[in-house]
Amino acid sequence: MKTIEEYEEFIRKEELCDFQQSVKWGKVKEFWKNETILLQDKEENIVATMSILIRKIPFFGNLMYVPRGPIGNIHQEIILKELTEKMREIAKQYKAFVIIIEPNVKKEDKVFEELAKKLGYKINSKAIKFDQEIQARHNFRLDLQNKTEEEVFAQFASKTRYNVRLAIRKGVRVEEKNKEGIEEFYKLMQETGKRDNFRTRPKEYFETILKEFPEESKIYIAYYEDKPLATIMPMLYGNKMWYLYGASSNEHRNRMPTYLLQWEMIKLAIKHHCHIYDFRGVSMERGEEDGLYRFKKGFGGEFVELIGEIYIPFKPIKYAFYKIAKKAFCNLRYAIYKIKEK
Repeated sequence: MKTIEEYEEFIRKEELCDFQQSVKWGKVKEFWKNETILLQDKEENIVATMSILIRKIPFFGNLMYVPRGPIGNIHQEIILKELTEKMREIAKQYKAFVIIIEPNVKKEDKVFEELAKKLGYKINSKAIKFDQEIQARHNFRLDLQNKTEEEVFAQFASKTRYNVRLAIRKGVRVEEKNKEGIEEFYKLMQETGKRDNFRTRPKEYFETILKEFPEESKIYIAYYEDKPLATIMPMLYGNKMWYLYGASSNEHRNRMPTYLLQWEMIKLAIKHHCHIYDFRGVSMERGEEDGLYRFKKGFGGEFVELIGEIYIPFKPIKYAFYKIAKKAFCNLRYAIYKIKEK
């Protein structure tokens, strides 16, 4: 039996490495149960893993979710088939009505798409808005492998380079924080949520991330004259760094603190020899006109469109009603949020 340390080591070294497949991420998602699958060859070497989050949905039953997994050679039929069989066993144990997997696979990967269909998965590659999937399938990823800071900075858009330099000239500085920065971090998160119309997670959620990933995740804050203007919580795991959470103040936005924060995080990723700096999701509802899209694109990353959801509805009728109920609930929750805001 392999240990948790060996499980984590395998994930960190794989090309499809993702922190959301870590056992520690399962502990962050405290309202979910966590089951893991580990496949070994005849020599007992790990060849593939899958971390599954399981949550009971009122009136419907258990929903199973795999964020950015599985990990391993998932283009090999024998491996994906065995993972699927073990996943079905877990689904039977929990009497799940659906499993939703959002793999780190690009939409144009027809080999994986056909293999998934052969094994009984349905595929949803139509989402363009944040609320249409659990995670956005459109991302920007910056390739850092074998590149210097100067080479990476040079590939930024000219306006982005200008804004980074402007922030420095205007006296913005970035400080590394940990737990002592949580109050300022959370205040900025709430301010951003109110401005951009999204619900923020409770402060305890972010505290749990810092607790479970003490080496991989810190809080960084951009200051001007000791006033916090912007913040970021990155995730450094394996050979990648993710822009996990970020927020900014309504004040001094002309000092461009968010641009300097991103540049400092990218430099940190280069220092740790990361292959990728992942800016994570963008909404394609407005396409290239979206402000978040333009901001992330300016750093020169590759626009990546993932395959989206591959899923198996074990109870198709129940899953269909679940999707209708979920959409109605999200619309109602947003309407209540807007009323409270007034």
